Amino acid sequence: MANLLNGPQTLGNGRGFWIAATLFLVVALAYPTFTDPYDVGNTAYFLCWIFMALGLSLMWGYNGMLSFCQTFFFGLGGYGYGVIEVNLGAGHGGAMASLIAAVAVAGAAAALLGYFLIYGRISGMFFGIVTFAVTLALAFFLNQTAGPEWHIGLARLNGFNGMQGMTPLALPWFGHDIDLEGTAFYYFVLVLLVVTYLLLRVLVNSRFGNVLVAIREDPLRAELLGYDIRKYSLITFVIGSALGGLSGVLYCSWGQFISPSSIGLPAAAMPVVWVAFSGRSDLTASLAGTLLLLFGFQAITIYSEQLALILMGVLLAGTVLLAPNGLVVSSVNGLVRRRTRRRAVLTPSLQR
Repeated sequence: MANLLNGPQTLGNGRGFWIAATLFLVVALAYPTFTDPYDVGNTAYFLCWIFMALGLSLMWGYNGMLSFCQTFFFGLGGYGYGVIEVNLGAGHGGAMASLIAAVAVAGAAAALLGYFLIYGRISGMFFGIVTFAVTLALAFFLNQTAGPEWHIGLARLNGFNGMQGMTPLALPWFGHDIDLEGTAFYYFVLVLLVVTYLLLRVLVNSRFGNVLVAIREDPLRAELLGYDIRKYSLITFVIGSALGGLSGVLYCSWGQFISPSSIGLPAAAMPVVWVAFSGRSDLTASLAGTLLLLFGFQAITIYSEQLALILMGVLLAGTVLLAPNGLVVSSVNGLVRRRTRRRAVLTPSLQR
């Protein structure tokens, strides 16, 4: 297991990285004790979105599939959780069952859509166009469901006003439920994020991950070597999209609300900006860079939402032109190269 956590497909494989990661986790666990509840809830909100970024990093960075469908599955997960939870109820483990069912719905939809796209040999730019069109179609459909006739059981979709009336997640515990709100929700999402991140590191450093990278670099050669590249790509698409659905479920539970605006045009571009800025080919960079951008985006949005969107566009253009591998990854690689050169210069001097 240690070899899979410290493999060639992820940055940060030495003792220093894991010590720093452990210290960061300790600070994150202690965070609610030295800040106010509002900031804790706000940070939990940011953590909800990182699952989506990790899923896109897996698909785009490791397998080469640029998908604009992350908010599509975000919407399926969020609306799915709302519909199932309102009809099923939150008590006696109902909310947690709704979470699992909603993520399963997003995964099943990804398997269906991915089958037609991947086995239909749609790739490259056309893959991005089709996934973008599907996302906009869902946002357009949900916007016009404001009438009372648009309901699934007891759950009304409410169109552009947004779906509401859901209850927070609750964890069943020895005959009663623990409501996951505030600090409890923060800890739940943090633990879930750490587990997801570690499992993804294991996945990309395994034989499966090596095949994904081979497909990204040269799909024809990987296929000639005997690998069913469509099967590997479909599995990757389902996993990455299900993580987008998980983000939607957690977001919906956090605010007990979801609307089509979280699915449409500006929202669909955000995960691409996060992952491109961070470095799509590394999970750690995607996690750290996304968290940094989310904090920065909110700080700018306080003054002007339009300015924040413009700056995000400028950031994406600058990243593509100046650091196509991502600013976080490029910075880390530059630091490693400088340290290597310094050691190479110092070693002969010490030997004399």
